[in-house]
Amino acid sequence: MINIVATECKPADERKFNDWYDNVHIPLLMKHPAIRSVARYKVRGGSEGQAKYLAIYEFASPESFEAFGESPEFAAARDEMRQTWGEGGFEIKWRAQFDVLGSWKR
Repeated sequence: MINIVATECKPADERKFNDWYDNVHIPLLMKHPAIRSVARYKVRGGSEGQAKYLAIYEFASPESFEAFGESPEFAAARDEMRQTWGEGGFEIKWRAQFDVLGSWKR
């Protein structure tokens, strides 16, 4: 299954946000073995009205995602995020979880 998180940040904080997300936030989250992989994306031009950034977290199962949400690793990453950003700098626009229906690779 995947967990998708869509975010926006203030233009003035973009460099700080991306550096923090890539070098602090993701490594903290990936300390938990339930996360198989993480991929980040930036919206392309012509996609107005969409969140600027997406992070896609892959989990082995819904149960591993639930366990992750209750883990000390997740709590530590959440606490660090609050310490670094407080109530400003970036916003989680939406998040959603999806179950795998199929997968194809070339």
